[in-house]
Amino acid sequence: MTPNILIKSIATLSAAILMLSCSTSPQQEKKLRMPSKLTLSKETLMDKIKGGWAGQVIGCTYGGPTEFRWRAKMIPDSENIPWGEPDYIVQMMKRQPGLYDDIYMDLTFVESFERLGIDAPVDSIALAFAHAKYPLWHANQVARHNILYGIMPPMSGHWHNNPHADDIDYQIEADYAGIMSPAMPNSASEISDRIGHIMNYGDGWYGGVYVGAMYALAFATDDIEAIVCEALKTIPQQSKFYKLIDRVIKAYRTYPDDWKKCWQVCHEELDGGDFCTEGVHAPLNIDASMNSAYIVIGLLYGQGDFTRTLDITTRCGQDSDCNPASAGGILATAIGYSNIPEEWIAPLKRAEDIDFAYTTTSLNETYQMSYSHALEMIERGGGKVTDNKVIIKTQKPKAVRFEQCFEGLELGKRMPARATLTTETPDFAFSAECAAIAITGRVHSAPRDYVAELEVEVDGQKEIVHMPAAHLTRRFDVYWNYKLSQGTHDIKIRLMNPVDGAKVECYEAILMNKAK
Repeated sequence: MTPNILIKSIATLSAAILMLSCSTSPQQEKKLRMPSKLTLSKETLMDKIKGGWAGQVIGCTYGGPTEFRWRAKMIPDSENIPWGEPDYIVQMMKRQPGLYDDIYMDLTFVESFERLGIDAPVDSIALAFAHAKYPLWHANQVARHNILYGIMPPMSGHWHNNPHADDIDYQIEADYAGIMSPAMPNSASEISDRIGHIMNYGDGWYGGVYVGAMYALAFATDDIEAIVCEALKTIPQQSKFYKLIDRVIKAYRTYPDDWKKCWQVCHEELDGGDFCTEGVHAPLNIDASMNSAYIVIGLLYGQGDFTRTLDITTRCGQDSDCNPASAGGILATAIGYSNIPEEWIAPLKRAEDIDFAYTTTSLNETYQMSYSHALEMIERGGGKVTDNKVIIKTQKPKAVRFEQCFEGLELGKRMPARATLTTETPDFAFSAECAAIAITGRVHSAPRDYVAELEVEVDGQKEIVHMPAAHLTRRFDVYWNYKLSQGTHDIKIRLMNPVDGAKVECYEAILMNKAK
């Protein structure tokens, strides 16, 4: 038996065994009997690693023109999504380098491991992330501000300190963890525990854990439903994240030929549940669980077809470049780089030597780094590396610990809290009935080095917050407090260091109440 036939036979066997666990009722105990050891040639291992990164880049490029243009609605079939030019990816990398935040964010962690070793202190990685020159948004930007002002991981991602802790941020950055942990989903989870809590918590963290686990399992089988089901075992069943993804899987089995019906079920399940300050009672949904659900819809209904997987995932809407990036990366890990259809891989090959924005690293260099890290992880996990093959000690997925953002709270209303704080009008005051509050706003300043210093007083308790005018270091929201008692609260905001040419604008107050 040739090595390739042997490898394919092992993968087919593991897929069949994995499917047994996916066919059980969600209420029944799910048993995984994957072979305790998985043997891959080094060539196959590299092929899958390359597939993971290549699929990400292709998916991100394909979905790029649609990102957040369709909110709370599907992209219609009549909407053409461009693809086909031989240099399309090269052109996008040069014209819109920020599109590839999915990749260059991952590379912060990959490069840190390369420089400092896989046991690199999380504080060192967090500081590299915080001082990087790429722009950030949502949970990432709040975490960056937290770190720069002394709130280090894991508290930089905790929902008490981060109103966007449930957002998608780590989910789009966790691919590296699964790629470097072949057939070892729990090892991927351990890496994500360290890195993912830099910027996220609860469901936001679970998004990264789940994506990482799907990548890891994609080294053991190319059965997509098996990957989706087994990876979910890394998520605590009592979490909202688990319940939504489980609901999607059930809807897929009920409507196996109608992804749009599954999308509708998913939308009804989570509609109105996004605590992100921009997403509360708004069409925008950047919640990790909802966007993970879209990844799963694309993977399940794509049924192993690369084109169909990317297209369905993209047409689910919302973060429709990041989601096909994850779906494409997971599928391409399962089938391998060498099996990505020519129409997709040809433009990618032309871009493999181009450094990603904000890095000095190309795809070809990324492949090599992840391959090196995977070999080390295989040995650490009890496996063996020989001259021409790896023997991986596989892992049965285990649930990570339970944690939940915004515990004990339910969404209230958005209320206007408009004010412009300047040298002439440095004070603003209002009252609100709530148990928690977040205030949106931003700084406008001609001097780019200006840092607004605000004294926020709630019921006589004062706190100083700093709002840099510089985009890279800005504070994403003006203020938040999730520890209030239910009742009417008096809020006063004073600009302590007003200067000519600068102003702080407050927009809205997001109110939350004690859960009933």
